[in-house]
Amino acid sequence: MKKSLLALLLMAFCLNVSAQIKPMNEYIDSLMAKMTFQEKIGQLNLLPANDATTGISANSPLMENLKKGQLGAILNMRGADQIRQTQEIAVNQTRMGIPLIFGLDVIHGYETIFPVPLAMACSWDLASIERGARIAATEASADGINWTYSPMVDIALDARWGRIVEGAGEDPFLGSKIAAAYVRGYQGNLAKNNEILACIKHFGLYGAAEAGRDYNTVDMSRIRMYNQYLPPYKAAVEAGAGSVMSSFNVVDGVPATANHWLLSDLLRQQWGFNGFVVTDYGSIYEMNEHGIGDLQTSAVQALKAGTDMDMCTEAYTGTLEKSLKEGHITMADIDKACRRVLEAKYKLGLFTDPYKYCDNSRRANEIYTSANKQAARDMAAESFVLLKNQDNILPLKKNGTIALIGPLADTHYLTGSWACAPVFEKYSTLKEAMSRALDGKAKLLYAQGCNVVSDAKLQEAGSLGRPIDRVDDKQAGKEALKIARKADVIICAMGEEGEMSGESSSRADLELFDVQKALLAELVKTGKPVILLNFSGRPTVLNWESKNVQAIMNVWFGGSEAADAICDVIFGDKVPCGKLTVSMPQTTGQEPLYYNHLPTGRPVSEGIDVYKKFKSNYLDVRNDPLYPFGFGLSYTTFSYGNMTLSSNSMNAVPASEGGITAKVTVTNTGNYDGYEVVQMYIHDIYASISRPVKELKGFQRIFLKKGESKEVTFQITPDLLKFYNQSLDYVLEPGDFEVMIGPDSSDQHLQKAKFSVNN
Repeated sequence: MKKSLLALLLMAFCLNVSAQIKPMNEYIDSLMAKMTFQEKIGQLNLLPANDATTGISANSPLMENLKKGQLGAILNMRGADQIRQTQEIAVNQTRMGIPLIFGLDVIHGYETIFPVPLAMACSWDLASIERGARIAATEASADGINWTYSPMVDIALDARWGRIVEGAGEDPFLGSKIAAAYVRGYQGNLAKNNEILACIKHFGLYGAAEAGRDYNTVDMSRIRMYNQYLPPYKAAVEAGAGSVMSSFNVVDGVPATANHWLLSDLLRQQWGFNGFVVTDYGSIYEMNEHGIGDLQTSAVQALKAGTDMDMCTEAYTGTLEKSLKEGHITMADIDKACRRVLEAKYKLGLFTDPYKYCDNSRRANEIYTSANKQAARDMAAESFVLLKNQDNILPLKKNGTIALIGPLADTHYLTGSWACAPVFEKYSTLKEAMSRALDGKAKLLYAQGCNVVSDAKLQEAGSLGRPIDRVDDKQAGKEALKIARKADVIICAMGEEGEMSGESSSRADLELFDVQKALLAELVKTGKPVILLNFSGRPTVLNWESKNVQAIMNVWFGGSEAADAICDVIFGDKVPCGKLTVSMPQTTGQEPLYYNHLPTGRPVSEGIDVYKKFKSNYLDVRNDPLYPFGFGLSYTTFSYGNMTLSSNSMNAVPASEGGITAKVTVTNTGNYDGYEVVQMYIHDIYASISRPVKELKGFQRIFLKKGESKEVTFQITPDLLKFYNQSLDYVLEPGDFEVMIGPDSSDQHLQKAKFSVNN
């Protein structure tokens, strides 16, 4: 036994020394030449730990797979000590001593939790988004994690879909910039022990699930894929993401996990992706439900399509040997997938140091630090979108009596979905934060007022076991009205619970829940000024609220520092600067709703309230969103000077010599210093295929002191005007274009000018 153990230790040592001195291809070749078939398919096996915070029990299937060398990676284990113990088994007690990858859903922070991704996108602050991903990677890696299942870059046009909360919204241009920022933030160059592997998800088209119902089918033309849905995935690949996760849905009728065109032709050959592909949770097994075949058949199709790692079904380890013997796959198929997984481990530096991410001394100094908390607090404040501010009721002065009312006012659960390592007792409630912020300067009264929703089962289903306390709605409402009548101003903390958006959290009705809306109406009747803080992980319907409430601020779910950040903005220590990256509907029936839609042969202009027969409109509501993409108010105001173009035409070729400069001067005309997001849209007026009515093609986030002006310049290049035509060629077609610049996507706020592109 001692000789055997010494031999294993010596082999592991030699492997690690070898990794230090050999280039990757040479090293992987040497390693794979020594591996058995079972060891190779073992590298393709990803299994969950029993618990996110504890190790593996000695007799668990996970341990059995591990000791047999039948495991390539583990998800949902955290803690540097636990991970080190598990890694030691892989390195010291298996024949090849190949280290494991440890993955976790680090979606918007680790213990320091940033706003949900949809909220962060509303900051339009790419540097801060990248910094947030860097902090998340630092904290996760300090707890042993070296792989995150993020970023989610799915374009989502339907607010009913719960996972809209995980992405950047509806626009492919902005979504692409944000996708790349996340990848840079997580990975760096993978040289340091605080840089982790990113995983692009969900590839592809998951955000286009029909009816906004999670896991539902997807069907669309390839022209739409290439022009509207695929750009953020491609941008993340070009940023160097090391892994991609296949989606649950079908693409062209074939499950993404088994779609050769998607995973091999497009991802690898057209885009040049050189990392590995992992399935989403159990998706090979789910191919049976799609009607593709049994587990063995599904595993064969997935492997041959380009899926390298199987998450949680053991389909590869359980069936591929039989399939090889029967001739359904070849050894080359296995080797190809195994190599990709081993290359990822090489790039992470695990062959050089399997314990690179197992330094337990880092936790005390790198997780939930003061600097990290401040960064999360700043980002939360940037993400809030001020939707209405009648009579400049905001910011509030710290005097008089304030009534804080609502089911979201005194809960620690303001982090939103996919908070992977929360320590809720460390996070403040809004009531606690507001008491600190006021510091006795104003009187604060509090009442919960109502439940989140009258249906207790619905509330439980949308809370994942962390529901806000149930109360008697009638009695709680009386208490709320009592304190409201004593107050000078009422702040209502209302909306969804944090887990009411996210995976498996689709909603068919996007209105404020029944009991909350009823209480809000009673509070409005008091005649006191009412400020609504709308908590949500998606665009919600605020039509009645916009007509009856003095001020509305969408605060989303702001993470671990949400409560303090809300107070920063409410009381004017910070000026709101968020801009919507989703269109907010007037009614749920408008969904899917998005600004960059194709024109119709019978259009109705924006802002038209009158129903027009035989036009593309509704009988009962105008076409426009309540609040458009790009919209967001500030405590200050901005004016835009006249837009100018350096030329009214450009040449299509050579592209390096083309280009037009668009300029506009923006002035802060209000009484506060603040940020403005200046947005540029382009419309290709005539083309070989129908093109969107407008597309975001540039933005600049600028800071202006009160009274200050700045000239903002956009470069319109030929490449910016290209699109995929009917043959899926990426082309610039000569013709007429329209450029639009303004504070949001609404026609009434955009300046417009035309230019042409010549042959």
